[in-house]
Amino acid sequence: MASEIHMPGPVCLIENTKGQLVINPEALKILSAIKQPLVVVAIVGLYRTGKSYLLNKLAGKKKGFSLGSTIQSHTKGIWMWCVPHPEKPNHTLVLLDTEGLGDVEKGDNQNDSWIFALAILLSSTFVYNSMGTINQQAMDQLHYVTELTDQIRAKSSPGDSEVEDSADFVSFFPDFVWTLRDFSLELEANGQPITADEYLELSLKLKQGTDIKTKSFNEPRLCIRKFFPRKKCFIFDRPAQRKHLAHLEQLQEEDLNPEFREQVVDFCSYILKSSKIKTLSGGIRVNGPRLESLVLTYVSAISSGDLPCMENAVLALAQIENSAAVKKAIAHYDQQMGQTLQLPTDTLQELLDLHRASEKEAIEVFMKNSFKDVDQNFQKELGTCLVAKRDVFCEQNVKASSDCCMALLQDIFSPLEEEVKQGTFSKPGGYYLFIQKKEELTNKYYQVPRKGIQAEEILRKYLESKQVVADALLQTDQSLTEKEKEIEVERMKAESAEAAKKMLEEMQKKNEKMMKEKEKSHQEHVKQLTEKMEMEKAQFMAEQQRILKLKLQEQERLLKEGFQKESKKLQNEMEAIQRRSREFSPICNIL
Repeated sequence: MASEIHMPGPVCLIENTKGQLVINPEALKILSAIKQPLVVVAIVGLYRTGKSYLLNKLAGKKKGFSLGSTIQSHTKGIWMWCVPHPEKPNHTLVLLDTEGLGDVEKGDNQNDSWIFALAILLSSTFVYNSMGTINQQAMDQLHYVTELTDQIRAKSSPGDSEVEDSADFVSFFPDFVWTLRDFSLELEANGQPITADEYLELSLKLKQGTDIKTKSFNEPRLCIRKFFPRKKCFIFDRPAQRKHLAHLEQLQEEDLNPEFREQVVDFCSYILKSSKIKTLSGGIRVNGPRLESLVLTYVSAISSGDLPCMENAVLALAQIENSAAVKKAIAHYDQQMGQTLQLPTDTLQELLDLHRASEKEAIEVFMKNSFKDVDQNFQKELGTCLVAKRDVFCEQNVKASSDCCMALLQDIFSPLEEEVKQGTFSKPGGYYLFIQKKEELTNKYYQVPRKGIQAEEILRKYLESKQVVADALLQTDQSLTEKEKEIEVERMKAESAEAAKKMLEEMQKKNEKMMKEKEKSHQEHVKQLTEKMEMEKAQFMAEQQRILKLKLQEQERLLKEGFQKESKKLQNEMEAIQRRSREFSPICNIL
């Protein structure tokens, strides 16, 4: 529940210290406990531009993220604050505050680029905060966006050689929100009032030309337009007089500029209502443990000199979750069998039916909790485990039945054995008396219910072990002629042969049942896997259509602005997506 989140204030998630990015274990522990879907809002911008103030407002608190009042960047690395989402019940809002870009103390700005890239990779809404208007200086300060193609990979290995890897950025990049602080211009164009969003759209217009200056002008604008699926802009007046700005969090609401207060309310309302759940490719909703895994994977890649890769991060997450899904499915199977199975069962089929019902539910649990199970390796592991568990239950069933039957036979036949010892049947006519008594006790044995699947086999073995007694009584019974004795011997042989034949037939029936069970199990795995693949295919197609629509809109805008070359690049990207959609055919490679 949301009420379980108790974070009185932010903690450092990724520390930027001595040129190294170091993950804080305490922050990971907090994430690992959050099972709800996450809405992740990250804010990035130059140092001392009031980023932390906006995040504190989103958290509904006056204090929290540090508001440094000097020229030194206050936030080192990335800080995290998890709070119950005020607009979405049973969701958690994760606020990420990044250290100010361009900090005079750092000297080496390489980590600025990594902080920028991580904020994009971890968030579902990315807020870029800057001072003043969107002019060339503001764009130059946003050069980090042009470096993303060298710092993030969508796929672990290049696919279509005609299309750049960054063509897939729009499929997993967050929404982009540009907040302009201390904005003093009138929002108008050609003498007509315009909205902040229209101002952003005009500011992202490209210029014609091939010289270096024009290329530098166009590059960040083109990256913002192509990489981010949705773009939004907010302007803010100066919050108060300059002398009060250093202590903004100490000011009362009534001391702040009314326009600024209203603009902050509008910003918070939009972010809280419109920010989406953090989602990975394939529609995978991110919760705390998943965000924890992403942080570990991305920072590990950066620390080892590699590039953070979305595909690798999802596969690493899939390994963890699919392994857990197998354990969860087996635990469910164990629980169901524990509740429904009573040993010994009357028939093998009774046990197999219970197994199949529990197996079906176990596969459902696995399907619900797994994703991107390459070559169905984890599902095969589950199938192998369930077969092994079924076989163990079958062995336990045999033993339980055997133990029950042996105890029952001992109880029923012990008086007969005692009479044999006392010589009750060692007299003329004693043999047939013994046979009659044995048949009476055998019938009594048959009348006892729930002896299990070993009832016949254990009885046969028991009677076989007592055959020597019957033989001795037959041979010493003086009331029988030799001919009668020979006939009786032949009858006993025929009876024994019939019993052996019956046992062979039973063994054959058991093997046939087990083969049928194997086929039914296989069919259940295939059925559920096929259903999941159909759902994933529909999801994939919808995702591709969403990306195509975004790229088509951008292509139309580029054509309108007269940029044929860039339009052609987008056309190639769209054709690659269409090819990918046609070729998308998940392989059912189970068992």
